[in-house]
Amino acid sequence: MRISYNIFHVKIFLVAAALIVVAFSLTVSHSLVMGLEHEERSRMGVWAEAMRSLNNAGENTDLSLVLKVINENNSIPVIVLDSHGQCQTFRNVPEISGNTYNDSLLSAAPIGRQWQQAGRCIKINLDSGIKGDYIAVCYDDSLLIKRLSWYPYVQLFVVLLFVGIGVFALMASKKAEENRVWVGLSKETAHQLGTPISSLMAWTEMLRESYPDDEFIPEMSKDVDRLQLIADRFSKIGSLPELKATVVNDTVEHVVQYMDRRTSSRIEMRAELPGHDVTAMMNGSLFEWVLENLSKNAADAIGTERGSITIRLIDMPDRAAIEVQDTGKGIKKKDLRNVFRPGFTTKKRGWGLGLSLARRIVEEYHHGRIWVKASEPGRGTTFRIELKKAVLKA
Repeated sequence: MRISYNIFHVKIFLVAAALIVVAFSLTVSHSLVMGLEHEERSRMGVWAEAMRSLNNAGENTDLSLVLKVINENNSIPVIVLDSHGQCQTFRNVPEISGNTYNDSLLSAAPIGRQWQQAGRCIKINLDSGIKGDYIAVCYDDSLLIKRLSWYPYVQLFVVLLFVGIGVFALMASKKAEENRVWVGLSKETAHQLGTPISSLMAWTEMLRESYPDDEFIPEMSKDVDRLQLIADRFSKIGSLPELKATVVNDTVEHVVQYMDRRTSSRIEMRAELPGHDVTAMMNGSLFEWVLENLSKNAADAIGTERGSITIRLIDMPDRAAIEVQDTGKGIKKKDLRNVFRPGFTTKKRGWGLGLSLARRIVEEYHHGRIWVKASEPGRGTTFRIELKKAVLKA
């Protein structure tokens, strides 16, 4: 819980830091773009005045300064239109095409009129003696401003990418630590069980020698063997178990027989099997643990009422499907997404680790799938497991 609490706060910090960086970047970039746009509009004003001077120049007018101003604009796209909307000249407009200069002027005119309609235009009245005679200096943002306007979004993408990588790394770290806790807890449990089990096995042998006809001693021996099996299961957590071709029918029958002797007489244990053997790649000991866990949860869901638990084996073309169906109280819709989460439980007692461990065994060790196929409050729940079938050599 402490790990999850810390990781949650780290994620909140990363997201908050990303938002602050993005907000600051957007503010600075917007301010910079607005400043550059104002500067370019001022330059266009000077350029327009130079154009008017050029158009009104006489034979003795010194045009050196005017031509210098006009020729120094190497970045701002500009198109000069006359009062009839025809292009007179243009600069820095790469999208204009044409085989001749006149064709280029014709191609530039519509672009200039678009800029004029967008308000990117400075109108200069001419001293030609003709009423309404003017030129319109139409311009667009320079390439630098266009790039700067996209910069915040690029930065936003980069920041979100790094935040995503950071969150993914944190989740992977959390998962790895959870795995270490699982493995450590399981192996420590197996180790702690080892000594008393060995002692019980020795005492059982002594009782069998002293009371060879006692009918209860064989049952005690079965329970000791069962404890040894449980310890062996715990010891396998954290290491890849050996998978081999196993007849699933036998595994299901064994679990049904075992659980039938250990559940209430009011609960009927059933096995629904096909008329032929279904073989899948599995570790029999661990997979029995999964079915037993699902059956115990089903028995708890039925409680003191009458009901039934059915373990159904379905033969599919390339998979073996096992369903554990009960007639218990069902699972609420809001809890369905959490049933496999470690620590989640609706019982008053228990750690909520059974289903999480079952999913780990099915998905990580057997490369299969497990999920809640159906659940309805008051009607029962069905869990479904699918495993890869074994390919048997002829």
